[in-house]
Amino acid sequence: MTTTNNFDEPSSPNELQRKLSNRHLQLIAIGGAIGTGLFMGSGKTISLAGPSIIIIYMMIGAMFFFLMRALGEILLSNLHYKSFIDMAHDLIGPGAGYYIGWSYWLGWILVGIADLAAIINYLSFWLPPDQMFTPMGQAAISVGCVLFILAINLVTVKLFGEIEFWFALVKILAIVGLIFVGGFMVFTSFQTPTGSVASFSNIWAHGGLFPKGAMGFLAGFQIAMFAFVGVELLGTMAAETKDPEKNLPKAVNAIPTRIIIFYVLSLVMIMSVTPWIDIPADQSPFVSLFLYAGIPTSAIIMNMVVLSSVMSSMNSGVFSTSRMLFGLARDGQAPQALAKLSSRAVPAQGLIFSCAFIMFGAAFQYFVPNTMEAFTLASSLCVILFISIWAIIMVCYLRYRKLRPELHEKSTFKMPGGIWMSYVVLAFLLFALVILSLEPDTLKALMISPLWLILLAITYRVLYKPRIKKRHH
Repeated sequence: MTTTNNFDEPSSPNELQRKLSNRHLQLIAIGGAIGTGLFMGSGKTISLAGPSIIIIYMMIGAMFFFLMRALGEILLSNLHYKSFIDMAHDLIGPGAGYYIGWSYWLGWILVGIADLAAIINYLSFWLPPDQMFTPMGQAAISVGCVLFILAINLVTVKLFGEIEFWFALVKILAIVGLIFVGGFMVFTSFQTPTGSVASFSNIWAHGGLFPKGAMGFLAGFQIAMFAFVGVELLGTMAAETKDPEKNLPKAVNAIPTRIIIFYVLSLVMIMSVTPWIDIPADQSPFVSLFLYAGIPTSAIIMNMVVLSSVMSSMNSGVFSTSRMLFGLARDGQAPQALAKLSSRAVPAQGLIFSCAFIMFGAAFQYFVPNTMEAFTLASSLCVILFISIWAIIMVCYLRYRKLRPELHEKSTFKMPGGIWMSYVVLAFLLFALVILSLEPDTLKALMISPLWLILLAITYRVLYKPRIKKRHH
């Protein structure tokens, strides 16, 4: 298609280059979303909600399918949109672009901090409790991880895509392996060291599907929502995707379905092998399942996998934040130094800026040595920001339908349900925000979050409103 070819090669060395192929796109987006929330957070969500966590994941996955279809339709309606900053800026206004760009940046910085907490937690598998890292040691490991991620991202977008492809593939193969091992244990009525027999009946045999009642069901939503952070990563890769008209629809359609399969099937197997009441909240049930199977080497391999999956999640986050900063700087809404690309066509200044802030996560480890506490606070703040970003994407869709009806008519990738489904997704996101006020640890994060709004309002008015450049399409 001629339109696409115009975008395949950048018009100047100051533009991001379309180097990400369909396989990169598919796996980076899946890899970004299957990470810390599933591998580390599932132990806590199971302890909060019991087997009803399966229903929670299916509900969230269904809503995200519509959100991704809305995002896909808008991005394809105008190939000049480099990310959803451009989209929000154009359809709602520069203030919305400023909010979504900086909030997305902070959201992924918080994911990075949560990931550092998870890395420390996983490394404890190899060290006895009495030799656990000192806070200073934890901070040093965190710094090393951040520098490694920075080095990967500074080379080229193609190398980032390649490394992330393999990171994500390892993760997916591990989940498939877990589903097969769990399935084998269930069908052979395997007896675990705790004395329980692996069976699908374990899912409902200990108090039914809703053993913790309505409140337990609602409490499971917060970490489950965190597990889906990263699905919208496609919206930050639009400018670096080859043949977007062909590859974006493929990636959008596949991701929510695959995530539901990976999440739901893996959790069904975990709770069939180990009754949910025996799953510790502060450990990865993925690792425990292999230990119960009596395969110690598999448990070591699984720990390596979950460790690499956390690195993969942080890698995706650093990639997307640097692209957000690049877009903001181009619009005059961030320091101009962040708008420069290196000779390898990567926004190096943005990468260094983002990694410097994730380093504060290393300092955070020093002050909050309790890794689960650090993980919960960072992930709760992150979910609040992402809920607001997802809501703005849906508002963008409603604005697009009102302002550009002719583009919707021409679209070959229309969102199913259109306008009324957008309101259903917005109502669901509001419901998710209300749920956060029910748990003491997430309520704390909800009470802190208005400070971010105040900070953005002040910086926007004082620093950037006078300098906003008009865009030319």
